[in-house]
Amino acid sequence: MDINNKITEKIIGCAITVHKLLGPGLLESAYEECLSYELSLHNLKKPVPIIYKEIKLECGYRIDLLIENQVIVELKSVELLNPVHEAQILTYMKFAEKKVGLLINFNVTLLKNGLKRYVY
Repeated sequence: MDINNKITEKIIGCAITVHKLLGPGLLESAYEECLSYELSLHNLKKPVPIIYKEIKLECGYRIDLLIENQVIVELKSVELLNPVHEAQILTYMKFAEKKVGLLINFNVTLLKNGLKRYVY
């Protein structure tokens, strides 16, 4: 199993734990804080801001989580994932030059129904 698969497996496990404890219906920010905490318990690092030409960008476009500088995680808490959500994670993967991304929608009954893995 390659390193990206191991990392995504751990991320998904942490996301399932968060979802089981919180359930659907909360704001995205709540899931992000709880998932960040859960990931830290597993020693997974998460630098967040996008760096462009050595400048730290704090604008409205930012990666939710970048795990081990390998896997981009974009979190949602929406009724339905739309094509714009897929475009968003693919754009982040392209600009950050990362091969693997996870799009996780916590606003579902079963988390597996809100999880998509992308390989660029």
